Amino acid sequence: MKLLTAFISGTLFGLGLILAGMTDPLKVLAFLDVTGRWDPSLALVMVGAIGSAAMGFAYAGKRRHTLLGDKLQLPERRDINTPLIVGSTLFGIGWGLAGYCPGPGVVGLWAGSLPAAVFVIALFFGIEAHAWYDQERGQGDADKANADS
Repeated sequence: MKLLTAFISGTLFGLGLILAGMTDPLKVLAFLDVTGRWDPSLALVMVGAIGSAAMGFAYAGKRRHTLLGDKLQLPERRDINTPLIVGSTLFGIGWGLAGYCPGPGVVGLWAGSLPAAVFVIALFFGIEAHAWYDQERGQGDADKANADS
């Protein structure tokens, strides 16, 4: 049942990205170009996503288990720290340069887009670089322990 739920959720997410235009890097870059030929249409996508997520979090906040019976795990940290700021900045730079973020990149990869494939490969290199950096600092195990608790 969990795999079916993941499949349905991923399919809905991918279709939503495609229908909203989030998989078109030119549309995304036009949205990010606030001083030039700005296309505000993706702001509606973000408002819709925030609204539906807010309803989901409000519902989930009243529960102790997921609909499939697993223990519900919601984020507990709400602080703004240096890794969050640096990570957000790097994410924004990558998004602005490529016109892809992870979800649309994977959808583009599935659709056979070479630029999306290059983006996803670079994304995995970034993920591995972060894992290596955390391991070198000795924080990989501490972060995992915090996530498991």
